[in-house]
Amino acid sequence: MTKEYITPQYTNSKEIKYVRSMLNLTQREFADFVGVSKPTVERWESGDEKISGPIVLLIEILKRNPDIEMDYTVSPKTTPIRLKYYYRDMLCTVIDVNEIEQRVYIKNYTDNLLLRAFGRNEHPTFADYEEFLETRCFPRTRDKMKLILKEYDIPFYDPFLIVEKTGGRMEDDDFHIIIER
Repeated sequence: MTKEYITPQYTNSKEIKYVRSMLNLTQREFADFVGVSKPTVERWESGDEKISGPIVLLIEILKRNPDIEMDYTVSPKTTPIRLKYYYRDMLCTVIDVNEIEQRVYIKNYTDNLLLRAFGRNEHPTFADYEEFLETRCFPRTRDKMKLILKEYDIPFYDPFLIVEKTGGRMEDDDFHIIIER
């Protein structure tokens, strides 16, 4: 038995303009959100032809659930340091850190606990953050550690500096970290 879906086959410029205005996005922001170029959005909005493809389903989803756009928006940086924890090219967790106050704030962008930086812990402590950093670099007890530190041009064992140099990449996994100061 074949499944039947309610998704329309096409959309049009009016629908795209409506959804974009409902979300209060510019053409550039909308293009970034749906993964196309700004000229594509301009062409969609100025043309009279039927528009097909994955954008049709996305427009329907956004019409029914406009708040979903907020789930895919990265919050503004509020602390001196921000770490973005990725699995392949998917942003999983944003970690905002204030080292002076020893405060850590996170926002998870996945429901999969295995892909989150702190798993099920929604309110990590500074100690949790330090432990997380250590898991993303070679161990403190590694043989010939001083040679590796010298290779990275790091004077002493500091997990933050090591993660900053290596991107938190580990052998046999697809996670990495981008640090913003």
